Amino acid sequence: MNIKDAAKLLSLTGSVTQQDIKKAYRTAAHKYHPDRNPAGAEMMKLINAAFEVLKDFTGDIPESDAQQADYPEALNIALNAIHALTGLHIEICGAWVWVSGDTRTHKETLKAAGFKYASKKKCWYFRPEDWRSKSRGSLSMDEIRGKYGSTNPHAAERRALSAAK
Repeated sequence: MNIKDAAKLLSLTGSVTQQDIKKAYRTAAHKYHPDRNPAGAEMMKLINAAFEVLKDFTGDIPESDAQQADYPEALNIALNAIHALTGLHIEICGAWVWVSGDTRTHKETLKAAGFKYASKKKCWYFRPEDWRSKSRGSLSMDEIRGKYGSTNPHAAERRALSAAK
C-alpha cells in the first residue's frame, strides 16, 4: 500500500502530523472494529495496513490525491454485503479487495455490492471509484501480491462474526 492509498483509507487530506494520523487511525479503528461491524476483520486489516504506511509520515497529502471521505464507508458496505457468503476467498492487496473462489453462485450479490470482474485474473475486485489504472490490467495476481502485499482475513473469523450477529 502506498501513502496515497493509506491516506484514502484513513480519510486524510492536506497537511498531516503524527497526531492527525493517530487520531484518524483511532477513529477508523473504533468505527470499523469487528465487535461493532460484521466485516470488521477485513476492514481492520486495511486500517492497520494504512496506519503502518503512514505512522512515520509527516507532510502534505494533495487534495487531488485524497480519496473522497466516503471510500472507507463504501468499502465497508461492500464487505458487509459479501462477508457471510460461503465459498469466497477475500484477499486484500493494497487498497483493493479481491474476491475469488466460488464467485459464480454469488455473481449478482458481488455486482450489487460494487465489485467488478477482472476476466484476465478470474477475480472480482473493489477499488476506489476515482482510481484509474495506467497498466490496463497487465499484472498477474502474483505480481499484484508481490507489489502491494496481500492479507487474507480468515474464513473462520468471518463465519464466527456472522454467527455472532
